[in-house]
Amino acid sequence: MLRLISKTLLHVSRIGADPNDSEELRFRKIIGVFSVLLGGFPVQVGFGILFIYFDEYSAGWISIICGLLMLLGIFTFAASRQFNPHNLYWLLITVLSPLLITLVLGGFAASGFTIIWALLAPLIALITNRPQHALFWFLLFVLALMTVAIAQPYLRLTNNFPPSLVVTLFVINTMAASALFLFSLYYFVTQNSALIGLLQQEQDKSNALLLNILPKEIAAILRNESRVIADQVDEASVLFADMVNFTPMSATLAPAEMVTLLNEVFSYFDYLVDKHGVEKIRTIGDSYMVASGVPRPRHDHAHVLARLALDIQSYVRSDPTCLSRNLNFRIGINSGPVVAGVIGRRKFQYDLWGDVVNTASRMESHGVPGQVQITLGTYERIKDSFICEPHGVVMVKGKGEMKVWHVISEKV
Repeated sequence: MLRLISKTLLHVSRIGADPNDSEELRFRKIIGVFSVLLGGFPVQVGFGILFIYFDEYSAGWISIICGLLMLLGIFTFAASRQFNPHNLYWLLITVLSPLLITLVLGGFAASGFTIIWALLAPLIALITNRPQHALFWFLLFVLALMTVAIAQPYLRLTNNFPPSLVVTLFVINTMAASALFLFSLYYFVTQNSALIGLLQQEQDKSNALLLNILPKEIAAILRNESRVIADQVDEASVLFADMVNFTPMSATLAPAEMVTLLNEVFSYFDYLVDKHGVEKIRTIGDSYMVASGVPRPRHDHAHVLARLALDIQSYVRSDPTCLSRNLNFRIGINSGPVVAGVIGRRKFQYDLWGDVVNTASRMESHGVPGQVQITLGTYERIKDSFICEPHGVVMVKGKGEMKVWHVISEKV
């Protein structure tokens, strides 16, 4: 039985459906059809039969004919799929039928306040049409009330209904209208809560995505302000890590294997970056760039990058995947002033510029595999906390000869 009902409702919901309909229009069509088939048509015919039973033929036939006209609109709608004119047609009958029945039966009291059913029109219009259209139908309902109020002195004083039926109709009409108001309010409140929940989920996703690209401080500025983001940072450190012999290795591996390998290694680097509370700037191929002291200033920016570098080398020397592939990394660190900010409006990223960044990159490219090479600027900042060995000088393009050190370990 339940299966039959569900199949029937499924077929009914497809009346007037069009494959090109948007989700919103499809929903409006379903509500419009169900409001006629489950509400308008049976209620109109039911009341019509009741009125005729008590010898109120005019009111009875008005109600039955209006119900049949609403049902006829379902068939024409199924053939034409033109929802808006049919919706207007159904809403107009929803207002006119209670108005005419109320006038024929003798006004507000004699009809058991049947006019209240006309209030369905703005309620249904609120769901099946634009919100501003619901105001029009509410004004039409008010006009129907005023019409009955003006005509009341000229209407007959009594009808063929026994007093008990008038009272019963008043209770039924009032209860039904109240139930519809409650249902409509409940529907909109639940829909609003659901939409707020979905909106919050999407906002959380977008925030998570943004925070995966940018530091949270920069993401907050982009969300709340419209300005160029560029900061001069006097104290920061920059680290570059690069895989040794990446090009020959990539020639021997399938592209998917190469990407999987880089993803596994750099994912662990990401874990170490989060552990030390520093900022990953970017990866380019097999190169991994990290900064400390931006965008959050910290006095130990050089120390924390030295610890990160030692942890990276320790991971590479002990991880089974790295050992099986004979992976090795050169790491270079430099410290000093940098410019940090966001450039562009599409595919933007947080980046660093300046001589300190370029020199840190040179420390890596001129470094020794398996070693952490640092400049004098970094050495002066960490020498009291780390064991560092001098490694002579290296010739850096645009800088000439530069003294360098290798970080061996942290002092106990």
